[in-house]
Amino acid sequence: MSKIDKKTIENSISYILGTGESPEKYLIESALKLEVMGADVIIMPCNTAHYFYNEIAENIHVPFLNMISETANEIKRTSPEIKKVGLLATKGTYCAEVYDSIFDNYGIEVVKPDFYGENIISNLIYGMKRGLKEYNINDIQTVLSYFESKEVSTIILGCTELPVAFEMLNIKGNFIDPTKILAQSAIRFVGKEIIQ
Repeated sequence: MSKIDKKTIENSISYILGTGESPEKYLIESALKLEVMGADVIIMPCNTAHYFYNEIAENIHVPFLNMISETANEIKRTSPEIKKVGLLATKGTYCAEVYDSIFDNYGIEVVKPDFYGENIISNLIYGMKRGLKEYNINDIQTVLSYFESKEVSTIILGCTELPVAFEMLNIKGNFIDPTKILAQSAIRFVGKEIIQ
């Protein structure tokens, strides 16, 4: 398996925010290594890194599932009545509008937290990366209340750390985990059955 280290992903966020080097060549190299090693399909379980999806896809010759498209497709398949979702993610994902154009193609509006809420979620994400065990749940509830005020009842946990954090902190709600959807899509892609 080709490994993309934490620094490469952090560089994605820095680059998108205009303060760092592009990790594009490293992401392409990793995908090419997976292809050479015989991968039938490639997946990238990082929301922010999907900013580079098209560039990676242009350089490989095996199918490359897009986690954002798979998530939008799954929402349309299972809950076609949903026209608006909230997005909790890194500032890089927000700034790059990774979800916006794809979800727009599915007729789904993406609602993001205000600046205060973005900072709360960023603190939670980076806290989880550092091994956080406790967090002020009231702060998170403030962000969820913001979504309620915008009449948003379905929220995408658009960073790999967030489903883990929400489970650890026992935060309940109508949450969608793109990483889980991507894993299930990969299983279906290779012709296997998902056991519930």
